[in-house]
Amino acid sequence: MTSEESSPLLGSRQGSAGIQGAPALDIYLSRVQNWNLYLATFAAVLGPLSFGFVLGYSSPAIPALKQSDNPALRLDDNQASWFGSVVTLGAAAGGILGGYMVDKVGRKLSLMLCTLPYVIGFTVIAAAQNIWMLYVGRLLNGLASGVTSLVVPIYISEVAHSKVRGMLGSCVQLMVVTGILGAYVAGMGLEWRWLAILGSVPPCCMLLIMAFMPETPRFLLHQNKRSEAIAALQFLRGPLVDHEWECSEIEANSGEQQKLAIAEFKNPAIYKPFLIGTTMMFFQQVSGINAIMFYADTIFEEANFKNSNAASVIVGSIQVFFTAVAALFIDRTGRKILLVVSGIIMAINAAVFGIYFKVTAPSLSNSSYIDSLNATLMEEEHHLSWLAVLSVGLFIMGFALGWGPIPWLVMSEIFPLRARGAASGACVLTNWFMAFLITKEFHDFMVLLTPYGTFWLFSAMCLLNVLFTVFCIPETKGKTLEEIETYFQGSRQPLAF
Repeated sequence: MTSEESSPLLGSRQGSAGIQGAPALDIYLSRVQNWNLYLATFAAVLGPLSFGFVLGYSSPAIPALKQSDNPALRLDDNQASWFGSVVTLGAAAGGILGGYMVDKVGRKLSLMLCTLPYVIGFTVIAAAQNIWMLYVGRLLNGLASGVTSLVVPIYISEVAHSKVRGMLGSCVQLMVVTGILGAYVAGMGLEWRWLAILGSVPPCCMLLIMAFMPETPRFLLHQNKRSEAIAALQFLRGPLVDHEWECSEIEANSGEQQKLAIAEFKNPAIYKPFLIGTTMMFFQQVSGINAIMFYADTIFEEANFKNSNAASVIVGSIQVFFTAVAALFIDRTGRKILLVVSGIIMAINAAVFGIYFKVTAPSLSNSSYIDSLNATLMEEEHHLSWLAVLSVGLFIMGFALGWGPIPWLVMSEIFPLRARGAASGACVLTNWFMAFLITKEFHDFMVLLTPYGTFWLFSAMCLLNVLFTVFCIPETKGKTLEEIETYFQGSRQPLAF
């Protein structure tokens, strides 16, 4: 080992060529202190926690609103469907808004501003005097969720270093499912108005803590604010490393960045990650996760889980546990292996779930299948109910291991800096539009294809996402954002496949 490599600080005279060697980079990363980085990540992921609470809120709130003593607030089935799904429309709009904001006002300010529609939306719901106020509140919550789902992964990927970026990026989905579980648990004891007030607490905490966190060094350099970027790196990395070197490495890549033009989408460095990101978001939604979650309560009740709230908590707990497992292992195993394992588990169990529906009510005609299915499931304790419970649990486990957290992580890693806002906005829009489409049209799929045919279709889509992972998604484990961008530009040093 040379005297330069063994120095307490890696001197800037090493330059970009000298530090490219893995041993030198490992020395640099070994001197990084992560506590402030973890604090900045915690501040950011309070947004996904709020986002998850928004998603979980409808589960305990809808039954209460259906039985409301106030006729102006009492929801029928169609209104309850809109109360649950209008969030996805707001989130789709939030994806477009977030893509604009993240490049115009920055990552930090975008996160601080998105707390406002969270708080205002929950306040409107808590004070609602009619159904339209409920819709407006949910729409505002969805708008904030869309901005959050775009900006938080970008913020974390740009402040984190390659050694922990996968773990910290996976915390986004972990906090989403934690928020869902929190809403389920709190809904067992709180009335729906008080539950909405509780939902305002995480975004308020996020606003307070985020005010003391730095903007990302990459955005600051993109804005020609080098001294602020150095200060941000000093906060995020601690005092023992050469902040000037890391700043220069980022600067070398971002210094030539220009504003994104439409014509650039013919550039492989733009269109390849764009196609990968949007396709991953498409596959995440067509995997059938929302359909499985839709039937989860019914299946658990049939298996003698008479309390639907308890069933929701069980489902939420499975999501939280296995998303945490994915976060712990993602920087060791890599993204691709978890995506492949996740897709295979989901494909198998969606197929088993379809078999369960086929065996349970095989004699019903296609037209009467949907109307009779729930009654059939609730009136009879079928001898294969254990199979349904097992397949639901394993499917959710598989989703949490890979196709839940990793598409959001990869989205934040693969786009060049100048395209990060617009391309990520397109990914978020794709995700939420597909979520809305599948949620609203799920009944028609069940009529057209029968329930078992629908879940076998989901199984086939899961197999397709496995093939897509194997042949199209690069492994980004341990790579800097600059190395990933260089790969898409046609580098001779490819990422692992």
